[in-house]
Amino acid sequence: MMAEVIEGSVERITFANEENGYSVIKVKVPGRKEPVSVVGNFVSVTPGEVLRMEGSWGFHARFGEQFKVDRYETTAPDSVQGMGKYLGSGLIKGIGPIMAERIVGRFGTSTLEVIDSTPDRLLEVDGIGAYRLDQIRKAWEDQKDIRQLMIFLRGHGVSAAFAARIFKHYGKASLEVVKENPYRLAMDVSGIGFLTADQIAQRLGIPLDSPLRAEGGITYVVHQATEEGHVCVPRSWLLEQCQKLLEIPRTILEQALVRQVVEQRLTKETLPPETAAIFGDGEAVYLRGYYLAETQAAKRLMHLAAFLPMQTKLDPEKAITWLRQKLPFKLAALQEQAVRQALTEKILIITGGPGTGKTTLVRAVLAIFRQMDARVCLAAPTGRAAKRLSEATRYPASTLHRLLEYSPHLGGFQRNEQRPLTADLVIVDEASMLDILLMHHLLKAIPSHATLVLVGDVDQLPAVGPGNVLLDTISSKKFAVVRLTEIFRQAQQSEIVINAHLVREGKFPHLRTDPESPQDFYFIEKEEPEEVLEIILRLCTDRIPARFGFDAMEDIQVLTPMHRGIIGAQRLNKELQNALNPRGASLERGGSLIRIGDKVMQTRNNYDKDVFNGDLGRIRKIEMESQEVSVEIDGRLVTYDFSELDELVLAYAVTVHKAQGSEYPAVVFPLSTQHYMMLQRNLLYTAMTRARKLAVIVGSKKALAIAVRNNQIQKRFTLLRERLMGLL
Repeated sequence: MMAEVIEGSVERITFANEENGYSVIKVKVPGRKEPVSVVGNFVSVTPGEVLRMEGSWGFHARFGEQFKVDRYETTAPDSVQGMGKYLGSGLIKGIGPIMAERIVGRFGTSTLEVIDSTPDRLLEVDGIGAYRLDQIRKAWEDQKDIRQLMIFLRGHGVSAAFAARIFKHYGKASLEVVKENPYRLAMDVSGIGFLTADQIAQRLGIPLDSPLRAEGGITYVVHQATEEGHVCVPRSWLLEQCQKLLEIPRTILEQALVRQVVEQRLTKETLPPETAAIFGDGEAVYLRGYYLAETQAAKRLMHLAAFLPMQTKLDPEKAITWLRQKLPFKLAALQEQAVRQALTEKILIITGGPGTGKTTLVRAVLAIFRQMDARVCLAAPTGRAAKRLSEATRYPASTLHRLLEYSPHLGGFQRNEQRPLTADLVIVDEASMLDILLMHHLLKAIPSHATLVLVGDVDQLPAVGPGNVLLDTISSKKFAVVRLTEIFRQAQQSEIVINAHLVREGKFPHLRTDPESPQDFYFIEKEEPEEVLEIILRLCTDRIPARFGFDAMEDIQVLTPMHRGIIGAQRLNKELQNALNPRGASLERGGSLIRIGDKVMQTRNNYDKDVFNGDLGRIRKIEMESQEVSVEIDGRLVTYDFSELDELVLAYAVTVHKAQGSEYPAVVFPLSTQHYMMLQRNLLYTAMTRARKLAVIVGSKKALAIAVRNNQIQKRFTLLRERLMGLL
């Protein structure tokens, strides 16, 4: 059967899936009164473009007559109207519908030729000055390169959605990089994993047993391990995982590993017998940066501990007597012991659950050091934790990144061994969130005479980043540790606090089900995930705001163990968005919809924008002409280019891991046997302790019991403890 051919200009894009290119578009075809519905796989078509399409007519039961495209060609718009639609569609950053109308009004059908060949003539258009001209010229060149890259990627079966990310990283060299070594994409470009890079490589004809593929696979597996919290991996485990992934001979992998070590992308360390027995292998493999971070962190901790504290002449007992008279509250015996150690030890670790007085103890230590006119630095890993610390101590606190003066333009942290902090005491709260890289940079900046106090809850989930710094430093037994266990009278009134401690001890929490009794902890029993989802929607939209006065968007946070599933973060976000923010200006990117007013979360550290993994914000503006989205984060507006939106996700519901270091007035937590793989005690404990005034668990008692009993903490490959103990 001969393919039919139709030609027409694109009126609008009804639907476009960026991942696979499948689109539904409306095309104005000469001789037809109404636009034709066209379906097929397209690479970044734009309203106003003229398409010549080969395919066949069909009929959809719901949408009626459609033209199904097999092949197509694009040409520039051939009319003034089409030209205006093409330019005003958001194709070129800096040109919106109004400016497009002015440009086309001046140059007519010669518009694209003018932009391409003599762009300076755009200065003839009212509203275009030198700055906007440069912006348009660059955007025009970039979109031509991106479109060329899109066509190449689609020709090799790869989603055109990746083109903007690749171009952002490599610029005009993008096509050359992809052709030369597509495995670089897996390490360099966010969202492109090894499997996608491997798919491109196979279509380019790179052999399955190519050294490039072996090296790319090895680096990818080590990098993925760091994403899961490991600092290093056993060599035998690494090779085994690579064999499963790549299905190539072990000898080729071993040779590739040697090359990666020689080229200093990876570091391989031979372990002494005692350490090898603990680690499970005789050799550990690191990404080079993580090896330097772990070895240097261990050395600096021991170096710092060896120096005498500045307050050697101070009598601890006199200081305690002064505190008793000065403070408006009484310290418990264990807290007084901790104060003594803060005055005599160079490194002190304070750990304990909610309501055990960690913040009170920090205030006491702070009072003595300030009385000595000591220079004090207070910090925490996240903005929210720093703000909470500052409010509790009434002393300025900052994020660690701000304390260490991170500058992407100057190349990293500006506070280091050459320019240390001006501090006699450094207190870091929420220390369970410290990963090995951040700990390394912190220790580089602490002067030798200073005292370091780490405060955190070691029973919470470990840091999102690689390592288990707080647990490793405690279990090395090289530093003074105070574990606070007594729940103070005020906290004893909180069911959240009482139940959190019961869970931490492996005991079943108190489940009071009387909805009329005033309390701050509720359990709503529902067995089926669909029922859990329905209750959560009702709680967030109606029941909690009506009864407790909490704002549905600002005060209530849904936490969940997993991303996927009926009550995973993805589905919950979609349902909660529709329930809480159903209308308003919106933008579709990568198959997901964002609206003005949406609650969003930053998913990775972005030092240029001074926003970090886990930061929450609200979308305030969507600018189609400038292709930018403005997000309010911690009281300031942060601007994202459309190509950067993969850094944001909806945050009506977030995973418990992403909520570390944050507290919310009200937390709703689904718990189902559907989450079986994630039902762990420290995850449940962390979720409960994120709630400040109200915690509601919705789910089954069986799932709750599984989580309480399961104290099998996933082992992280890290050798910080062994280094501190002198076993390496």
